[in-house]
Amino acid sequence: MKNIKFKILAFFALIAMYSCSDDFIDVKSPDPNTEDFFNTEEDYQKALVAAYDMLQSTAKIYQLGEIASDNTLCGGQDALDTPGFQEIDDMIHNPVNAQLRDIWTWMYTGVNRANYIMEFKDKIDFPNKTSVIAQTRFLRAYYYFQLVKWFGPVPMAIDTRIQFGDQFDIDRTPVADVYAQIEEDLEFAAANLPLTVNETGRITKGAAQALLGKVYLFDKKYPQSAAALKSVIDSNVYSLLTTEAPLMWENDHENGPESVFEIQYSDIEGGSYDCFYCLEGNYAIGFNGPRGYQGPFFDFGYSFNVPTQESFDAYEDGDIRRDYSILDINQWLADHPDASYDEDAGYEQTGYFNRKYIARKGDLNLPDAALTNPNNTRVIRYADVLLMYAEASAKANSGNPTSDSYEALNMVHRRAFGLPVNTPDPSDYAGLSASSFEDVILKERRLELMGEGHRFFDLVRMGKAADYIPGFQAPKNNLFPIPIQEIQLSGNRWDQNPGY
Repeated sequence: MKNIKFKILAFFALIAMYSCSDDFIDVKSPDPNTEDFFNTEEDYQKALVAAYDMLQSTAKIYQLGEIASDNTLCGGQDALDTPGFQEIDDMIHNPVNAQLRDIWTWMYTGVNRANYIMEFKDKIDFPNKTSVIAQTRFLRAYYYFQLVKWFGPVPMAIDTRIQFGDQFDIDRTPVADVYAQIEEDLEFAAANLPLTVNETGRITKGAAQALLGKVYLFDKKYPQSAAALKSVIDSNVYSLLTTEAPLMWENDHENGPESVFEIQYSDIEGGSYDCFYCLEGNYAIGFNGPRGYQGPFFDFGYSFNVPTQESFDAYEDGDIRRDYSILDINQWLADHPDASYDEDAGYEQTGYFNRKYIARKGDLNLPDAALTNPNNTRVIRYADVLLMYAEASAKANSGNPTSDSYEALNMVHRRAFGLPVNTPDPSDYAGLSASSFEDVILKERRLELMGEGHRFFDLVRMGKAADYIPGFQAPKNNLFPIPIQEIQLSGNRWDQNPGY
């Protein structure tokens, strides 16, 4: 990845060889004993980079979060292409699902890497220790937040690694307790991180405050959510792009003034299909584009995660977000006669593609163009902060929008129609009831964040998923099943989520 390079670090290995004379020969491990590792600030910084590294694996989370919603269909080559994706798209997934196990395994890898640092946080002191701990606690909170969103009550360890054998003694932790720990970690991070950093990709105070506001929103702590999000707004560090808004998805506009938390990717170091979490590039980019595409600007893809006709039609005339969120391939071909794609290739093809996250020409993509795309994931944008604040401030007021609620909502709405974001307009939202305001928030979040992987979880937390997602069964599908292999590894100690 670029800027802060998130490399996987191995800290321990056990190597033994057995001789033909029935004698064991001890071979000194090239890696340090885990108990002897943290002796310098450099050791802590290396471990911190390892904890950052697992952020790159969340590309699958945002891609699947979109496929699970009503925004897109799974697509792919055919109905058997990546069965786990297809099952989630159709809401027929079960505990035997490779993609869900990836999410479980990768997020716990991130948790363990953060907890490794926390386990030895008191071993030595050094000048930047508070910053290291604050970044570590943000990352732990982020990984646990993904786990609790997807799976509900999850086994939770704090300041100690979960090592093999511990699964026989550790229970699934109630959701309320998981959220309490996430919030405690993010409060510490927000209090101890700077507003700006010298190394792009490092966690900032704004990122911690924004994620804290989001977590509080999911936890239905609306006054706390509004306060955390208002701190981001009042920092004056972030702003909405106006005429440049369509450009924010291009690589040379990454980490801009609208980006609050962005995951960094690289196009110069690859991996393989056998180890997706080893990749340094954003694999979802290569998977989302049109099959067999040839022409300007865009690059080919594997036709996954295709927007529906209904998603395209949800935009009103004049809403500039539609054309930088969804690529209408037929219109593109009409405007670019030298371009083509294989319209007969692929499954569930709608003629639309996720324009925010498809490959662009000119990237190195070494060594595999499908796996090593440099496009960053915009995890939290300032527009998202404004919409969350509008929602939280209204719900903190018994659901009734305040003047601040309307102003935050209308800033995003004005930008969508090319209007000055800070100038009131006759088309502004005003005078809505509590229920109507929530419906408008849901609508604006869909249109603003189309393709970014938030829609499914917005529908679930608002209790509206069954109204929009075909095949969704409430409350069963509010959570995903615990991977069956994990339950078996626990000695069947953990109950499965209801309905699975």
